[in-house]
Amino acid sequence: MSEQPLDALDLLLRPMAFFVAYPAAAALIGVLFLVLAHRAPKRTGRAMGVAWLLYAAYETGMHQRWLCSGECNIRVDLLLIAPLLLLGALATSVRIWAARNQT
Repeated sequence: MSEQPLDALDLLLRPMAFFVAYPAAAALIGVLFLVLAHRAPKRTGRAMGVAWLLYAAYETGMHQRWLCSGECNIRVDLLLIAPLLLLGALATSVRIWAARNQT
């Protein structure tokens, strides 16, 4: 059996499967961004930290079925949320790293 090559969307969404399964890990990422933004003052770091914490709360609501009634397995919302969080996290990480290296 040969595996099919991953397309760009699959590469982007695959890491989010972990955060879908474990919303507390997303909250940890949010706290990490808030701590890093505090040490190297960047509004984008704080904003990304808050975004990850909001996503963790949203995902917890999905797990507890507070935000969906019935079929929660088809997650079209992740097509928008995943790229924003992952690309935003990457860009914010680069900005925080650059700010810390300039001082």
